[in-house]
Amino acid sequence: MAKTIEEINEKIKQGKAVVVSAEEIIDIVKQKGVKRAAQEVDVVTTGTFGPMCSSGAFLNIGHSKPRIKLGGGRTYLNDVPAYTGLAATDIYIGVNALPDDDPRNRAYPGEFNYGGGHVIEELIAGKDIRLVATGYGTDCYPRKKLETWINIKDLNEAVLFNIRNAYQNYNVAVNLSDRTIYTYMGVLKPDLGNANYCSAGQLSPLLNDPYYKTIGIGTKIFLGGGIGFVAWHGTQHNPNVPRSESGVPRRSAGTLAVIGDLKQMKPRWLVGTSMLGYGCTITIGIGIPIPILSEEILQYTTVSDADIFASVVDYSEAYPRMKPDILGEASYAQLKSGKITIQGKEVPTASLSSYPRAVEIATTLKEWILSGKFLLTGPVAPLPGIESGITFKPLKERPIEE
Repeated sequence: MAKTIEEINEKIKQGKAVVVSAEEIIDIVKQKGVKRAAQEVDVVTTGTFGPMCSSGAFLNIGHSKPRIKLGGGRTYLNDVPAYTGLAATDIYIGVNALPDDDPRNRAYPGEFNYGGGHVIEELIAGKDIRLVATGYGTDCYPRKKLETWINIKDLNEAVLFNIRNAYQNYNVAVNLSDRTIYTYMGVLKPDLGNANYCSAGQLSPLLNDPYYKTIGIGTKIFLGGGIGFVAWHGTQHNPNVPRSESGVPRRSAGTLAVIGDLKQMKPRWLVGTSMLGYGCTITIGIGIPIPILSEEILQYTTVSDADIFASVVDYSEAYPRMKPDILGEASYAQLKSGKITIQGKEVPTASLSSYPRAVEIATTLKEWILSGKFLLTGPVAPLPGIESGITFKPLKERPIEE
């Protein structure tokens, strides 16, 4: 049995495609078996909704009268600095960016009430954003200061470009120390007081395509409530990690770089987020359709929370000191039960990502496909897999002698 994306797209156009979510396919295969399910089902949709720090937006504000060269100067959006080292009117705002006067962790733990992620959320919500910019002045760009309001409907282009999203599995974070610590995995209570994780598990895109058979460069996706694409493998892409017999990574593995038109997106799916004692980020909704081209691909999408194991890591010592130690593993079924056992102690669990929102994304993408609004695209190039030999290497520090 074999299908092509072209054949599936033709069925979508004719309203004959069978589309189910990665949650639904588990029971379908239990009832019908892999062979029959692979014949009947054309697409399996996935979804995830969680904090994704390595994200941001390119904006082109257009030329002022007289013209100003933003590159080489300073630009702020609602007092949050944007990067200007691109050209005259192109800027990039990262979701971790903070106002210059934010106290950070000087008042520990810092609250980090507003940052780049919040600016992006307000921008796509249609709110006016205050832009203050300075330049050094040139013959062709004589203006040296600009203060104005910008609105997304007036921008020439607004492009979300995230260099590392949709992690394929991730750590479970705990704290072995005797003090509360504040991390990008949330607040961790002392003496194994809690365990935080961040994945949709059985709905997560790359866990349903563990060897990147259908997800690659050029794959069309649900991104922030609009349509986006996989642009490249994400930074820290690390396919060569321990895996289960069915190929599911047991450590942090693949990542995606994604791109899309910010003007299509919605604040429900791009949410500015504050992490106490750590900083600002953004919570993003991503959904990816998996075309069922073979029984093998269908089998991968039957992964359940009981099949997915994540490493438990101490964020008080092992993580910050780059020690390879793990305290053990926990399945997502265990994590979602509300408690796991670590070193003989029962520890309550909590997720930084939202499974109900992941279900909503997978369902929305399913509806888009069934209505004919969303056709599939095959990758123009694959993501680096285990055969690539790629591994994520730590910084090689070399002291700089004065």
